[in-house]
Amino acid sequence: MARTHWNLLPQIEQTASPPGIDHLIAQLLHNRGISDPNQAALFISADQRLEVDPFLLPDMHQAVNRTYQALFAGEKIAVYGDFDADGITATVLLVQGLQALGANVIPYIPHRLSEGYGLRIPALEKLHKQGISLVITVDTGITAIEEVDKANKIGMDIIITDHHVPPQNLPQARAVVNPKRSDSAYSSTELAGVGVAFKFLQALLKGRGEEDMLHRSLDLVTLGTIIDMVPLLGENRYWVRQGLELLKDTKRLGLQEMLRCAGLEPDSVDADKVSWILGPRINAAGRLDDANTSYLLLITQDRQEASLLASDLEQKNARRRQVTDQLMSMAKEHIVAGGVERPLLMAGHDNYPQGVMGLVAGRLVDEFNRPVVLVRIGSETCRGSGRSIPQFDLMAALQQCQDILSDFGGHTKAAGFVVSVDNLPQLQQRLADIAESQLAGLDLRPHLDIDAEVPLASLAGDTLQKIQQLAPFGCGNPMPTFLSRDVEVIQQQRVGEQGDHLRLKLRQKSMLWDAIAFKMGNRTEELGALIDIVYTLQVDRWNGNEQLRLNLLDFAQSC
Repeated sequence: MARTHWNLLPQIEQTASPPGIDHLIAQLLHNRGISDPNQAALFISADQRLEVDPFLLPDMHQAVNRTYQALFAGEKIAVYGDFDADGITATVLLVQGLQALGANVIPYIPHRLSEGYGLRIPALEKLHKQGISLVITVDTGITAIEEVDKANKIGMDIIITDHHVPPQNLPQARAVVNPKRSDSAYSSTELAGVGVAFKFLQALLKGRGEEDMLHRSLDLVTLGTIIDMVPLLGENRYWVRQGLELLKDTKRLGLQEMLRCAGLEPDSVDADKVSWILGPRINAAGRLDDANTSYLLLITQDRQEASLLASDLEQKNARRRQVTDQLMSMAKEHIVAGGVERPLLMAGHDNYPQGVMGLVAGRLVDEFNRPVVLVRIGSETCRGSGRSIPQFDLMAALQQCQDILSDFGGHTKAAGFVVSVDNLPQLQQRLADIAESQLAGLDLRPHLDIDAEVPLASLAGDTLQKIQQLAPFGCGNPMPTFLSRDVEVIQQQRVGEQGDHLRLKLRQKSMLWDAIAFKMGNRTEELGALIDIVYTLQVDRWNGNEQLRLNLLDFAQSC
């Protein structure tokens, strides 16, 4: 029996393919909402025509005017970022961009453990004492109503650039640039924090002939966009297509050293490697210690410093994996003890490491396919981090509980909050009730959207090259997924240190294929002589050789 719900997307007629486009590619485009031939051509080319006027973002004129006022007056500016990869790359991008304009600018990235997320009054007061009169936020600030009011009282102006869900009442800043504002005329709401910062820099530089500098910044936009898991569609798609090429020949010494430490050849960098290899390393500093390590890595022009910083991040990432595994074991035990059939799974402890709670919540969502909230319980306040499933808007649920929360923010599928110890039981009950009302009666098995049912023979030849026209793949543009039925199992072997994975040799008619099924080593008894398989195509690189294989996502015995 399949472990997931297989959802074969509606299939188009052979005659529906746009002229000059292979039918399978036309099907993949259709599944991504693209059927018009002009749209199809633009999606495949992913060129500069996808860029949007930055002044369509709300308050952009005000943000630019106030920034130039500071530039002309020689005011001291602080770029206030966040401690994750999106916030770090956005901080680097805007600091370097403002420096190129001659600004007197410093970065400020708060410490996750000692300061916490977002704008904080003590930090603003410290910056004010240093002579900062303008603070520009990146990837944060949209819920900082009290903090902005405090800044206004002490004579400090705030410009907010953010991409998180805005509250009903916005902070009274000089400008609030956010594509998710209800009054935004921008064509997309789905920019990363670094994407919003890039649009701000683009607006600042408009008409100044700085296209080369903007283009060089797309490596940072690409890192933050992929790692923060925003859809790789529209403008994001253009940026990431360009930025991946820059990363393959990166001039940033820190990234060169990071690639070396990770054992990656620069020309092999793609969206998947950014997400799974570079992303965790950039994030590791902010999760365990001080995110400024990653900031310095991205700006250093000293080879020795770059090597030391990359080695430090490699060690921090190893420690992060260890801490994550420990929390995963502890949190899973707590959740299982409470029952995994609940619509929302919530667990808390005073020993949960704050920096990796979101990571572990995401893993638990993958395992149980329920919204998961983990809480570090303090003596007076608790900090929570949650991840969710497509059927449950976690941010909307927190908004319904805002009367008992000290602070909260995030997205539909990833959000965090601060709550008093006294209010924690009430919050747990209210979130459980909201989830119960919204998820009751739904099939909560993970869904696998399948692009097409195909015979294995149809994937030979240049099919992979054609599919790669749709890259980069990621959030919003997933790797194409296929279904093939009545596939014969010729060989099977459990592989990996603990036998966690399953390696298969499969045959359908005259076609032989190698396949790998990650984390399915315990499913050998479910294999029959003939199986139906859901999979993606993968290029297996080993010892300098390349071979196309199937990456199984699920399987079931053929009927």
